[in-house]
Amino acid sequence: MAIIAGLLLTAVWGAAAVLSGRNEARSGSKGMAFPKDAREIQFITMPFRFLLDRSGMFDRMQSFLTSTHGKLLVLNGTAWSIEATRRYASSAVGLGYAAAVGACWLSALSSEPALIYVGALLGAAIPMARLRDVTRKVERRKQDILLLLPDVLSKLMLLLGAGETVQRALNRCTERKGSKAAHPLLDELRRANEAVRNGESFAAAMEGFSRRCAVQEVSLFTTTMLLNYRRGGDKLVLSLRELTYTLWEKRKAVARSRGEEASSKLVFPLVGIFVVLMILVASPAMLMMAW
Repeated sequence: MAIIAGLLLTAVWGAAAVLSGRNEARSGSKGMAFPKDAREIQFITMPFRFLLDRSGMFDRMQSFLTSTHGKLLVLNGTAWSIEATRRYASSAVGLGYAAAVGACWLSALSSEPALIYVGALLGAAIPMARLRDVTRKVERRKQDILLLLPDVLSKLMLLLGAGETVQRALNRCTERKGSKAAHPLLDELRRANEAVRNGESFAAAMEGFSRRCAVQEVSLFTTTMLLNYRRGGDKLVLSLRELTYTLWEKRKAVARSRGEEASSKLVFPLVGIFVVLMILVASPAMLMMAW
């Protein structure tokens, strides 16, 4: 049974690879679907991109693909296309299929039928895990932005109160001493400052900044800036101070949720350690009773 399943799955995979290669050759897009550093996964992604397209699965999953595309757009920027989202989904399905094929052949070589069921489980779990990882990354990015936004607003208020102009204050807010790691909020704010220096209007640059961040609190900050930009002075500082109070409360909530998440992750290692200790303590007694 394992040999038949392995042969059947491998044949489907090989046929899909051949047909997708011919389709690329006819369309003249061969060698352009992937960057050079992703060339090694092309034999997994493109066959299943071809199968999902020809079988109509992409049309049936249109609402799901739209939701996933929106999340990937937030993570990868405006250059991310719907075709890239389809390739990502095809790659997730292809990896799960490859795991199922590998489990079938391992079952055939080891004469262990249970590996077929393990392969089927992996074939379903891997695509779900990869697609779920997108949601986790988007949520993590939102939390990172919420954690830093109150600090940026506090620094901005201090600079404006010291007499700095709005644009110079925003430029200085992107400077973060003691940390060279990239941060989504600071990266997007740098892009907005660069757009203003290149001749784009301040309103358009801030709207683009809010759209790329895709966080409601950043939209409130952008709206406050645009409404009070021409007024400047004390009115802008007062508006930012009122917004900062709300953002600090949300930052506390995010920090609290991250702490609870970290504590829940520690439960599983502690349970494992407890089981090991119980075995170590109970095994001598069990052996003595057996003797």
